[in-house]
Amino acid sequence: MINRITLSMLLSTAMALGLGLASLEQNAAAAEPTVRPEVPKVAYRTVKVDGLDIFYREAGPKDAPTVLLLHGFPSSSHMYRNLIPALALKYHVIAPDYPGFGNSSMPPVSEFDYTFDNLALVVEKFTEELGLSRYTLYLQDYGAPIGFRLAVKHPERVQALVIQNGNAYEEGLRDFWIPLKAYWGDRSEANAATLRKFLELDATKWQYTHGVRRPEVVSADNWLIDQYLLDRPGNKEIQLQLFYSYGSNPPLYPKWQAYFRRYQPPTLIVWGKNDQIFPAEGAYPYRRDLKDVKFHLLDTGHFALEEDGDVIAGLIRDFLRTRLQDDSSRRCPDSPLRAASVAGRKESNDEATFGERFPTQGSALSGQDCPNRDFQGARAGAGQPAQSELGRRRTSRPVWPRRTFQGGLCLLD
Repeated sequence: MINRITLSMLLSTAMALGLGLASLEQNAAAAEPTVRPEVPKVAYRTVKVDGLDIFYREAGPKDAPTVLLLHGFPSSSHMYRNLIPALALKYHVIAPDYPGFGNSSMPPVSEFDYTFDNLALVVEKFTEELGLSRYTLYLQDYGAPIGFRLAVKHPERVQALVIQNGNAYEEGLRDFWIPLKAYWGDRSEANAATLRKFLELDATKWQYTHGVRRPEVVSADNWLIDQYLLDRPGNKEIQLQLFYSYGSNPPLYPKWQAYFRRYQPPTLIVWGKNDQIFPAEGAYPYRRDLKDVKFHLLDTGHFALEEDGDVIAGLIRDFLRTRLQDDSSRRCPDSPLRAASVAGRKESNDEATFGERFPTQGSALSGQDCPNRDFQGARAGAGQPAQSELGRRRTSRPVWPRRTFQGGLCLLD
């Protein structure tokens, strides 16, 4: 009997010790720090473009799809300081400063013609200097007329659009633009004096804080840095020249809208709906011309990234994850796979606050000539698993033969 009791006690002790050790192991495992992906480092570089020093921020693997961030007024690539690392784990992210902005060269108006045509030309040459042959464009404020000029000139380079408070429709030019329109019609000193008020600190701060839910989350560094750059000798004359040159953009709206209808770039719209400069009335018309458009109105202001940067970064990652893997079907406007792809997404013309569906708007696809370039197509047979052009994702979708441009026609090899 005693032996049995002793054996029972020994077994109970062993079990308790075993459970204790297991509990310790679990606690130790729980205490181990979670391994998180390393935050990508942002590089700050300068490249020569037509004798100008063009500053830019860069992060992410260079063999990944490129996202080109084009800033607005009165900011610079500084406005993308948080978005860049948020995208750079999977994308090659580039954000330049235009001449007269940020850390780029600032020649006086007597030495450089500050027009949107010229800024677009500098950005075009900048992309070529860096070897950026294909990219997604993020367009905000001034970035829209610069980026749309690039897209119309080189539609074959644009994989997708992300539009954040950037205008391409007359509906988007409301009361804020009345004094600018007066300046376009009469470049007098009296009209210029009215616009000079937009270049002072109170106006710069207003752009960042008007329409936001929580002003306390918007760093004062934004308007203090911008104002310091605006106050450099000669910079206000540069900005007045660009205020005047902005009048060259509305006449191009029909051309940009024709680009949307013909090439149907996949588009993500993330728009601060409380913006008085580019109000929400300018966001809705994109749905007239674009079929594959994700539409999000955010409860914030002009610089939406300051308050909703995490939300916007997540929307961009989700959007590009699906759109770029299907990019090869979009290279020729008359590609049968492209037509099927767009037709299959007729219901993706969504508005979010958040997720409400709207019927598709815009005309049906029609056959179009290819852009004037060779298209780099995969060679695998239709329906066979193939390595996508991005080099990392496997897909079993059909891969169509290589297409080239010859005599105004899309030809199969």
